Amino acid sequence: MRGEGAGLPRLESTGLDGWMVRLFERIEESNLAWITPLTRRCEAAFGEALVDLVPSYTTLLVVFDPLRLSPEEARRRLLGLLGDLAPDEQAEAGEVRELPTWYDPSVGPDLPRVAERVGMTVDEVIACHAGHDYRVFALGFAPGFAFMGLLDARLEVPRLDTPRERVPVNSVAIAGRQTAAYPAVTPGGWHLLGRTSARLFDRDREGFSLLRVGDRVRFVPVDRQAFEAEGGDTTPMEAGR
Repeated sequence: MRGEGAGLPRLESTGLDGWMVRLFERIEESNLAWITPLTRRCEAAFGEALVDLVPSYTTLLVVFDPLRLSPEEARRRLLGLLGDLAPDEQAEAGEVRELPTWYDPSVGPDLPRVAERVGMTVDEVIACHAGHDYRVFALGFAPGFAFMGLLDARLEVPRLDTPRERVPVNSVAIAGRQTAAYPAVTPGGWHLLGRTSARLFDRDREGFSLLRVGDRVRFVPVDRQAFEAEGGDTTPMEAGR
């Protein structure tokens, strides 16, 4: 394949057991059409020597067993895979996942502040955030946590200066050009807009995570009554948190 700039794609060593394959510099939805087939080809090429594959916005981290495969041999295999890599048009489609979301300051305390910062009303922020589908570019940070984009540039805001120590499970949030929903109670520095009733992480579900890399995610606004009927937690955030 040919990258978008000089020196791409590029292999970057992450130690004796890993290579980072950098395919792009910019975050684009079309990147997944290249990263997804490379992920599948690595699974076949590395076989039992493969430890983990971590796709992201512009890269694929390949972790292998150094007792089964030397770093140089792993590098040669990756170069061979990249030599005739072609995009997969089916990766552009992805599964559509709908996340019922209650947008409200009681569970999304940053909603009014985001609206003021970007020069919109609260209703306009909600309509903008829920107005189009997002692609899942990567899973990480916490089990089932999906990094999604690209957020409308009109809603782009930096992360909080001081992260919260506890973000409630299922909180829907934004930061930069990304959006996400927290699958568990964790620290977090993103701006909270509301809460979803979807079960994002389930140990009894195959693959555990509701969302997979390549999925298209749609946040569907619901009122409090519908949110509660779907099992959503309406416990408000603590004041000032």
